[in-house]
Amino acid sequence: MQRRTFLASIGTAAAAATIGLPPEPAQATAHAPGACTYTWKNAVINGGGFVPGILFNETEPNLIYARTDIGGCYRWQEDSRTWKPLLDWVGRDKWGYSGVVSMATDPVETHRVYAAVGTYTIDWDPNNGAVLYSDDKGDTWGVAELPFKQGGNMPGRGMGERLVVNPADNTELYLGTPNGNGLWRSRDHGRTWAHVEEFPNPGNFVVDPSNPLLADNQGVLWIDFDQVGGRVYVGVADPDDPLYVSEDSGSTWQAVPGAAEALGSADGNRTIPGQSAVDDLNGYLYIVTSHDPGPYNGAPASGDGGRIQRLATGTGEWTDVTPAYNPRGVIPGFGGITVDRQNPGTLMAATRNNWYPDEILYRSTDSGATWQLSWDYAEGQDRHDRFDMDNAGSPWLSWNGENQGPQYAVKHGWMIDALAIDPHNSDRIMWGTGATIWGTEELTRWDAQGELIGQDEAGRRVALPVEKFTVAVRAEGVEECAILDLAALGGTLVSAVGDVGGFVHTNLDRAEPMIDTDWSTGTSVDFAQSDPNIIVGTGNVHGNEKGHVGVSTDRGKTWRNASRVEGVPGDGHGGAVAISANGSRIFWTPGSSEVTPVYSTDLGATWIPVRGLPAGAKIRSDRVDPSVLYAFSGGTFYRSSDGGATFADTGATGLPTAGVDDFRAVPRHKKHVWLAGRGDEKTGVTGGMWRSKDGGATWKQITAFDTAESVGFGKASKKSSYPTIYSSAQVRGKAAIYRSTDGGNRWVRINDDDHQWAWSGSAITGDPWIYGRVYLTTNGRGIIYGDIAR
Repeated sequence: MQRRTFLASIGTAAAAATIGLPPEPAQATAHAPGACTYTWKNAVINGGGFVPGILFNETEPNLIYARTDIGGCYRWQEDSRTWKPLLDWVGRDKWGYSGVVSMATDPVETHRVYAAVGTYTIDWDPNNGAVLYSDDKGDTWGVAELPFKQGGNMPGRGMGERLVVNPADNTELYLGTPNGNGLWRSRDHGRTWAHVEEFPNPGNFVVDPSNPLLADNQGVLWIDFDQVGGRVYVGVADPDDPLYVSEDSGSTWQAVPGAAEALGSADGNRTIPGQSAVDDLNGYLYIVTSHDPGPYNGAPASGDGGRIQRLATGTGEWTDVTPAYNPRGVIPGFGGITVDRQNPGTLMAATRNNWYPDEILYRSTDSGATWQLSWDYAEGQDRHDRFDMDNAGSPWLSWNGENQGPQYAVKHGWMIDALAIDPHNSDRIMWGTGATIWGTEELTRWDAQGELIGQDEAGRRVALPVEKFTVAVRAEGVEECAILDLAALGGTLVSAVGDVGGFVHTNLDRAEPMIDTDWSTGTSVDFAQSDPNIIVGTGNVHGNEKGHVGVSTDRGKTWRNASRVEGVPGDGHGGAVAISANGSRIFWTPGSSEVTPVYSTDLGATWIPVRGLPAGAKIRSDRVDPSVLYAFSGGTFYRSSDGGATFADTGATGLPTAGVDDFRAVPRHKKHVWLAGRGDEKTGVTGGMWRSKDGGATWKQITAFDTAESVGFGKASKKSSYPTIYSSAQVRGKAAIYRSTDGGNRWVRINDDDHQWAWSGSAITGDPWIYGRVYLTTNGRGIIYGDIAR
C-alpha cells in the first residue's frame, strides 16, 4: 500500500468502500400496488443535544466535521452554511453506531475520514464498537468491527480525539480505548486494527465503581503529534502516569518526565489530562486537566478542578499556564482547548461546567503567559461581555427565560469540550455545547478590544468600553434531539422532546421556540380530534412544586401548566397524556409505578383518580366518541364508556403481556383500535401488530410483522376510505418504516437503506391533510418526515 505523508502530494482517491447491509427482505406484499419512493427531511430544530467534537481539516479549507454523542456525525457545507448528516444509513441492528466517540480527518488525502463508533460500553448496546472509514468525505462508509465496546454516550465522551491519522504516514491511525483495552493501531487506512502491545498503560481512572454507567476505566484518552519533532504523545486516564511519548514511530513508549506532577493533581485533587493542542512552530504541547472526565460534573469540593499545562516538546520543560482569575472564584476544570495555526502563540480554552452564571472562554496571544476572558464582573457584579449571543437560528436557546442579572437566558453554553479555531481562518471559531454549536467569523476583533475591566480613581472595578462582535448559531442542519412523541393536527406538528421539552411547528423549515411549560423533557402529547385547538402534553419536571401536564387551547400558541397531582414526585415522572375526542377530559398516567391514572374535567385545574386501572396503564381516546376511552397494561385491554371515569377489562385474549409501547385509535372510525408490540426477548413474549374493530373486545393479528414499535394514521389515499396506516416494524428480520393504504391488508416499505436513522419510529403519525406524509421520532436525529417523491 502506498504510503503518504502530510508533505506528500495528494493522489487520486481510492474507490469508496460502501458498507455492506443485508439484502432487503420481501415485504408483506412485495412491490404492492401504490409502492413509491420517498424524500426525507428534518423538521427544523437546529441542535438539541451534545456536540462533543468539531474537527477542521488542516489541509483543505472549509472541510469541517462535527460529532454527536447519540446522533451520528456531520460534514459542513460551506455554500449553504449547513451541516450534512453522514450516518443516516445506520439501521436498528447496529443502532449503537450512531454514538460517535471520536473522528479523524486525513490531512494528506482529505477525502478520507474516519469515525470511532459505539454508544455504550455497558450492555445497553448489544454490539461491539467499530471504526468506520470513508474515502469520499463520509458519503459512503466501510466498517471495521472491533472486539470491544466503545462509549459515544458514556462519561468522557468529550475528551480529546481518541482516533487520529498520523500526518507523517497517513496509512497509519491510532485509536485510544476504554476499559483496559489500551492503544490500537491500523496500518491500512483503518481497514484492520491490532492492539499496540508495546504501549504500557491502559489507564485506571474510574469515576464511580458502584455505578455501572460511571464504572468505566476511562482508558487511553487522546493521541497527538508533534510534527516537527516526530513525536507521538498519548494521554492516559492515570493520575500517576498520565502522558506517554514515542520518538520512534510507535515502536517504543516512555512516560514523559514530570507529567504526573503537572497533570495528575490540582490543589490535592487527582486529575487526568482531558485534551491537548500542539503549537508546532513554537514547540509546545498544551494539555488541559479536570478532576473527572465530564461532561456533567462541576468543581470538586476541595478547590479548583483543573489546570492548563504547557510542555516544551524540545526540552521537556513544564510550565503551568492556568489562567489566574475566574470571576466565580474557582475553575471547575477545563473542557476544550485550541491553537490558532495562523497565529502561533494564540490559543483558547473553555471552562467545563462553570454553571453559574456562564461558561468562560479564555484567550491568550502569548502562549498562555496572560489570558483574557469572554466576560467579567465589574463593581456590583454587573456582567460585561466581549460578544453578543444571537440565537435567531434556534430561538428555543433562550429556554423561555429572561436575563437574571449576570445569568443570561442565552448562554455561552455548558459541557464545552468541542472548541476549534479554523486553521485556515483566524476569524472563525466554532464550539459545541450540550445543546448547539456556536460560532463567529469575527474572532480576531477580540484582540482589538483590550481588557474588559479596569479601575477607577478609588480602585473600584469598572467596565471599559468594548465594541462587541457577534456569536451566532452554527448548528443549522445538526438535528440531534431525541423525540419521544408526536401529534399531527394538520398544518401544525406538536412534539415531545428529550431535554428540551417540545415544540409546535407550523412551518417545518423553521426552528421554533420551545413549548412554554416547566418540562425538562417532554414525554407525551395529544389533541382533541374534533377540536384540534385543544392540545395537551406532559413531561418530566424538577422539584415538587410544578405540574407535569401542560394545556393549550389555541393550537399551541400559548400554554399553561396544570395542577400538580398529590403523590406524584417531581424530578421526572412525565408519563403519558391523552384527551377525549371533544376535549372535555384530560387523562394522565404519571410516570410512577405507585400512582394510578387520573383525569380532569376542567383542563387540569383539578384531578380525579380513574377507577378500574392499575398504575402505569396507558390511556388513549376513541377519536370519534368522546365518552369512549381505551387503556392497556400487562396484556389486558380496558375500555371506558362513561368518559373515562371507570374502566373495565374487555376480556380480550391473545395480546402480548410485555413490550407494548404504542396503541392508537383510528380517526373517523369509531371503535377501531390498533396495537403495536415489540415483544420482550427476556421473557419470551412475542411481538407484532393487532387490530380491533369492536372497541378492543376482539383482535386480529397482522401476520406480516414479526414485531412492531408504533402505529399511526394519516390522510387516506384517493382509492380508500380508510386512513393510511404507518408503522415502524420488523418484517422477516428487517426493521423499517411500513405503510398500508387499504386498511392493513397489504404493506410496503417506504424508507430505504440510506435512510434508517438508527432507532427510529418509536412514535409515528401520518399527516391528516397531506396524503403520504409521515412523521417519525428518532433517538438523536430529531423529527424526520417523509413525502412521496413527486
